[in-house]
Amino acid sequence: MDMAQFLAAGVFIDSDAPPVVAFAKQATAGQTDPGAAILRLYYTIRDGIIYDPYVDIADPANYRASSVLAAARGFCIGKSALLAASARSIGVPARVGYADVRNHLTSPRLYKMMKTDAFLWHSYTELYLSGRWVKATPAFDKALCDRIGLKPLPFDGETDSLFQPFDQAGRRHMEYLNDRGWFADVPFNTIKADFIASYPSLMDGKAIAGDFRAEAVARTMTQPRPHSDEITG
Repeated sequence: MDMAQFLAAGVFIDSDAPPVVAFAKQATAGQTDPGAAILRLYYTIRDGIIYDPYVDIADPANYRASSVLAAARGFCIGKSALLAASARSIGVPARVGYADVRNHLTSPRLYKMMKTDAFLWHSYTELYLSGRWVKATPAFDKALCDRIGLKPLPFDGETDSLFQPFDQAGRRHMEYLNDRGWFADVPFNTIKADFIASYPSLMDGKAIAGDFRAEAVARTMTQPRPHSDEITG
């Protein structure tokens, strides 16, 4: 496999963007071990970039690493792209992976708009450490997790870090439905086409009104809702 593609800058994994380079350098200052440096990047991005699926998901900027960094908020695709870009900027091969998932604890507003709790193209980052690829999911920040009763997702650089099937109260949380594999850069056009087909109400070029964090908290106080057995689209 040609590893050069996992170190080169992409359109969305823009690891050569000066703000990304500066961010990665600052976050890993004084750390010479690649694995330890990646851990610093993971936790800095996980907790320092607010998880917000209410951004305008029709806007390509919300899929681009440098734009997510500038906004200091983003949903899973943008945050994973930022981790991949930051890793590449310090010389660690990185790529982005995707899966379709069902989030049993999604917010009522998002559920109402999507008419499903199944999310296409959920993203994580794959990092090449110690001679093998390992998955890391920097999506949900610690502040959000603390408020919804979910243990923040750890990453040790050695084992895959994927969302837990249950939260700390034993409620169902994340269910992985379909593995879409990895990509050297964010496949924006494919994702956009699938989102238009499956979530037309979210692709009107506007951010969703509301506070996702507050609504996610409110969701924990409601009864479990029914969901379809199939992913839309």
